[in-house]
Amino acid sequence: MAEKIGIDINETDTDITTLNKTSIKPGDMRTGFIAIVGRPNVGKSTLLNALLGEKVAIVSKKPQTTRNRITGILTLGCDQFVFLDTPGMHKPKTKLGNYMVKSVRAAIGDTDAAILVVEPGGKPGDIELGIIERLKNNNTPAILAINKTDRSTAAAIGQTITDYAPKYDFKSVVPISAKNNLGVDIVLNECRAFMKPGPWHFPEDELTDQPERQIAAEVIREKLLRLLNEEIPHGIAVVIEKFEESPSIIRIAAEIYCERESHKAIIIGKNGEMLKRIGSYAREDLENFFGCQIYLNLWVKVKTRWRDDISTLRNFGYNDKDEF
Repeated sequence: MAEKIGIDINETDTDITTLNKTSIKPGDMRTGFIAIVGRPNVGKSTLLNALLGEKVAIVSKKPQTTRNRITGILTLGCDQFVFLDTPGMHKPKTKLGNYMVKSVRAAIGDTDAAILVVEPGGKPGDIELGIIERLKNNNTPAILAINKTDRSTAAAIGQTITDYAPKYDFKSVVPISAKNNLGVDIVLNECRAFMKPGPWHFPEDELTDQPERQIAAEVIREKLLRLLNEEIPHGIAVVIEKFEESPSIIRIAAEIYCERESHKAIIIGKNGEMLKRIGSYAREDLENFFGCQIYLNLWVKVKTRWRDDISTLRNFGYNDKDEF
């Protein structure tokens, strides 16, 4: 079962940002690598997108949405902020989970600073305390961002500050609503303290270092997360088999892997309706991101227990310096 989609869209105007390059002297440049960390589903990816003003990380209400570190790049004046959106810290149950947790730990050790994202009302648990311990061991300065304040009370936010303050010498504590873009500008301004003199690592108009294939796979996976039942998304992987570009169209062939035949039937849906919805929503986002027509071909395959198979994980792109 596959869906093939191809529609025409109007040509977009030339991006005026390409005509407005800044002239920054190398001696004035500053760079800061900042990890965004926390437990699953606290809004780390939403915060990254809000900081950048563009969507580079997929967002879902389901936990453990982010599996790889995602780099978001924001260049303002002399400063280049390089944000690393990390998977949610959790107690792993599979080798994929081990990979995700180790990538978080590595990010804390590899960056200049961190933003610990928490929700109001909950005391620091084992996950937060573990992150804080790693921050201490690496002498990593950090901001505490208390997210989802639009769904909380002043009393709960104040109690959260009281509970976290003794645990670590946070450089600042910022209540935010990343979804509503409230307090995000304050977080960004606080991050300026972490900038260090030195050349930029990316062109000033670059938004992310994710390969185009990875972006396409993540967009498709986001639609799967949003449309499918709770138990299915964690067992899904998306692999881009073909990514062919021409001046007016990108042809993408993607394979969706799940762990059970029953899950395959749900993903496809009656008469292929669910797969059509997934493809339609994914194609729309991909066209907006790449700015051209997208021809999308989706296939669904079963690969049992792939999350515990190291060779499959590596074939699916989960390759990092850390071992599983």
